[in-house]
Amino acid sequence: MLTCREVSRLVSQSMDARLPLTQRLGMRIHLLYCVWCRRYAAQLQFLRKATRELADANDDPNSPKLSDVAKEQMRARLRDAVPTPPPPPST
Repeated sequence: MLTCREVSRLVSQSMDARLPLTQRLGMRIHLLYCVWCRRYAAQLQFLRKATRELADANDDPNSPKLSDVAKEQMRARLRDAVPTPPPPPST
């Protein structure tokens, strides 16, 4: 019987390459009864699909883009939002 840790590793590996039959079967059996690993596998599938769609949208010349001014405004706000560390205590 595979553990959740082993199955999470196999789920990730199975997205990049075909697993040997014994590993695929063990993983599928585990996924039948383990709701947590099923959720993990579904989350990985969702993230994989979302990143593919995002990459496709970025390649589309008709997709809206931020202007350079807007990008610089965002950078400035992020820099301003980072708190500065307090000065060291004086001795």
